[in-house]
Amino acid sequence: MDAPDTSLSAVGGFGGMVAAYVELPAGTDLGPLLKGLPGDACTCPHWGFLIKGQILVGNVGEKDERLEAGQLFYLHPGHTAKVDKDAAFVEFSPEGQYNEVLEHVLEKVTAAN
Repeated sequence: MDAPDTSLSAVGGFGGMVAAYVELPAGTDLGPLLKGLPGDACTCPHWGFLIKGQILVGNVGEKDERLEAGQLFYLHPGHTAKVDKDAAFVEFSPEGQYNEVLEHVLEKVTAAN
């Protein structure tokens, strides 16, 4: 998937996990793309490393957290994200859950265009 200043490259088949490399520009708000999922949030857990940038993670029913470049992270199901500074990260996610969320997001992007 490629959009202006956005890049997503994902490969499945890693023991039931997807490995993804993602670049998102500052100002990206994933919240609107997650509307319609349970809790209007991502239902997939992610383990990863933020290579560059800064991301504010909203956790449904919990305190928000800010991810900084150089930080390992775990995002549990029930999160949203806003990119504060241009970000690049690698993440690993369960394949089935990842594909469900990605399909939903792609439908939202297609409907908006």
